[in-house]
Amino acid sequence: MAKTETPDIIYTKVDEAPELASASLLPIIRAFASAAGISVETRNISLAGRVLSAFPDFLTEDQRVADDLAKLGELVKTPEANVIKLPNISASMPQLAATIRELQAQGYALPDYPEEPKTDAERDIKARYDAVKGSAVNPVLREGNSDRRAAKAVKAYAQAHPHSMGEWSPESKTHVASMPGDDFFANETSATITAAQAGGAKIVFTAADGSETVLKDGLSYGEGEVVDATFMSARTLREFIRSEIAATEPGVLFSVHLKATMMKVSDPIIFGHFVAVYLEDFIAKHGEKLDDLGWNPNYGIGDLETRIKGDAALEADLKAALGARPPLYMVDSDRGITNLHVPSDVIIDASMPALIRAGGKGWGPDGGQADAKCCIPDNSYAPVYDETISYFKETGKLDVTTCGAVSNVGLMAQKAEEYGSHPTTFEMKADGVVRIVLDSGEVLHEHKVEKGDIWRSATAKKAPILDWIKLGIDRTKATGKAAFWLDEARAHDRELIAYVKPVLEAEGIDIPILAPREATRFTLEEMRAGKDVVTITGNVLRDYLTDLFPILELGTSAKMLSIVKLMNGGGLFETGAGGSAPKHVTQLVGQNHLRWDSLGEFCALGESFKFLAETRHKGSAEVLGEAVEAATQKVLENGRSPEYKPGQNDNRTSHFYFALYWAEALAAQTDDAVLAAHFAPIAEALADKKDAIVAELMEGQGEAVDIGGYYHPDPEKLAKVMRPSPTLNAIIG
Repeated sequence: MAKTETPDIIYTKVDEAPELASASLLPIIRAFASAAGISVETRNISLAGRVLSAFPDFLTEDQRVADDLAKLGELVKTPEANVIKLPNISASMPQLAATIRELQAQGYALPDYPEEPKTDAERDIKARYDAVKGSAVNPVLREGNSDRRAAKAVKAYAQAHPHSMGEWSPESKTHVASMPGDDFFANETSATITAAQAGGAKIVFTAADGSETVLKDGLSYGEGEVVDATFMSARTLREFIRSEIAATEPGVLFSVHLKATMMKVSDPIIFGHFVAVYLEDFIAKHGEKLDDLGWNPNYGIGDLETRIKGDAALEADLKAALGARPPLYMVDSDRGITNLHVPSDVIIDASMPALIRAGGKGWGPDGGQADAKCCIPDNSYAPVYDETISYFKETGKLDVTTCGAVSNVGLMAQKAEEYGSHPTTFEMKADGVVRIVLDSGEVLHEHKVEKGDIWRSATAKKAPILDWIKLGIDRTKATGKAAFWLDEARAHDRELIAYVKPVLEAEGIDIPILAPREATRFTLEEMRAGKDVVTITGNVLRDYLTDLFPILELGTSAKMLSIVKLMNGGGLFETGAGGSAPKHVTQLVGQNHLRWDSLGEFCALGESFKFLAETRHKGSAEVLGEAVEAATQKVLENGRSPEYKPGQNDNRTSHFYFALYWAEALAAQTDDAVLAAHFAPIAEALADKKDAIVAELMEGQGEAVDIGGYYHPDPEKLAKVMRPSPTLNAIIG
């Protein structure tokens, strides 16, 4: 059988606003690429697609979908990989449940999610669904380390057209609160595997009565691999929450900032403790009824409100319970959605930068802004936000017209660090001891735990660590200023520092190694002085910083470009963050206006074409890539990015102008006469019909539209909404 040829470029099918935008942009990309003989195919890594691929035995033949994520996971290990990856949903349990309900309503006979499976069949169903939750995608595709930065055109535009920044006051009461100890940071142990230790291992729990349970078998560690283990005390966590609620000053909002989407096992549990303690009097009074209703605090107040709807007594008591506590930081004041409503709404890398950009202000239940207590329980990362807040209290808001650019080199390849810990994270069912035991019988790590504690193990392999250090050095040489964000006081970081120092000495380069708090101040000071800085970090800090600094300097992280140089030679081009995507979907459905900005997609597309030219020696791809950059520049210069209100430019008009400028750049270039001749009439037609096309794209804005679903929209309905210009469609094809 003939080998299937790998597509030139794979463009991922995802969720929410990025997927809505793809319905408009992808036909343009395919039309332009096909003129150069370049194939662009899609692979479905959306939440709905992942769910459907997990249950072929429940679906009809025509409903079944391939496991594209698994196939892409193999492709990214090859030199042929050229993948443009858009932001996908890292599903929390409420999002997964909503997806299941939507697909069932569309006629897919999926099983319900079994909360407490009692049979082997139910356990199998739960395991299949659980594999879809959280960061199911990124650890599979990220077979390389991250180089994330703003394109020069994007940075220049942000400086010339500064976004709004809130005023900071030294008297601001906004602050970060973290656990006094007994958190993941304090309890962490770490070891680098020696040649003698390499091989198999298992995680064993020994209960107080001496009984043993193997929590995870079949583990395998390689020489040089850094293996961590740690736990967070549930008892200490609840004491911390209780004390912080009591210590919240009048007029200050109470909030928690976690990542229940990415850390799909640990953070929903932590979130649940915040909900349970905040409502502990209400739960104490109505616990039996709440159990009967099947409510789990991990799902939040929103799920509670749904379950008690219509019970006037419970509704009144809940309202009273909320009123008796400090006011909550709001996700959406107009709709009454609090910080404790839905775990997937509490995304620290989106919520904290937004609050910091706003001068330390969050929205309260009264619809007004106020200072906030920001609870970030684990001290591994809380100091970054604490120091940022302290810095701006001292120095005032950032001047975005003069500040430098902050980029990131992130260790993330091969499921590095905590984001690869989902299969090895456990909520303890009893008091006892957890050990990682090597096949030799040696105990690598050991922790005494109590019932309810959250224990986890994570790893970072030797080859990705060395690749990350080299990438960090290369980017430092290109940029000038940098620091490795590593803390000698943290067990895991000490093991990484032992790798970093010899390489720096061998390379003869002096890059400071700073703990996150010190590295934060160093970066902010250099940035304020107008200098560009590289942050060289682990996986979680990579995720947090590539939102924090871009939101401060660019106003958004969606415009960042992430180039992942895959370790076996391929390329993965990520297009920015999707934290704001749900709000954009709501606006499209309600007002037929999509304000999602595809600038990240434009930047990734240009890099993908250039990578294709480099790896497959297609000169036409280089020409396309150069023209994409020219078009992106003109979109920015001419103010063609999406705006906020119906009747203004939105995602679709932005795509039209991008197509117009792209065609004009291709028609004007002299490196490829065939492409110039092909695109000259297209550019002319787009320019001549501009007014008609824009009018067709704007028609119906302000009115509600039907796309056939939130997690699994109907392709025909979506195309009708996102490609409403017959004139543009006829020209593009």
